[in-house]
Amino acid sequence: MSSGQNRVDIVPGALVKIVLKADQRSGKLTVGTVKDILTKSSFHPHGIKVRLTDGQVGRVKEINS
Repeated sequence: MSSGQNRVDIVPGALVKIVLKADQRSGKLTVGTVKDILTKSSFHPHGIKVRLTDGQVGRVKEINS
């Protein structure tokens, strides 16, 4: 499992755990499949922002390989 801070580690179709904006305080993770990568930079300390196939948007906390 990878942390999700490096854009190169994330590819569309990957199974990931993200934290949604509404869940940032609680840290609750949502599991889904990456549809789009929204962060343009190669690194982000809080996680790369992605859109899942179901339309939810959040920052990647774990990448399930």
